[in-house]
Amino acid sequence: MSYKIFIEPEVFDEIQEAIHWYNNQKKGLGKEFYNTILNSYKILKLHPLYRIRYNKVRCLPIKKFPFMIHYTVNENKKTIIIRAIFNTNRNPKIWQKNKY
Repeated sequence: MSYKIFIEPEVFDEIQEAIHWYNNQKKGLGKEFYNTILNSYKILKLHPLYRIRYNKVRCLPIKKFPFMIHYTVNENKKTIIIRAIFNTNRNPKIWQKNKY
């Protein structure tokens, strides 16, 4: 059974910032990044129970890009909440300050 995905509003800003940065590096790379994110959502809908990294937050690495999707799962409601799409090159303490 497929899970429903809900995305925290800040995540859209994180995605847009990454798309902009990648497009500045190479034309079309931002679109490739975005499509990779969408494909990752499809994977999560079917297989959401990746290992818990901390608290109740799970992480899915993004293929070809140094990002991870940070998310929580409610198995009873069959829902996934995307908490962040975090660049793994950034200081992890930034994410640790988050309330999740």
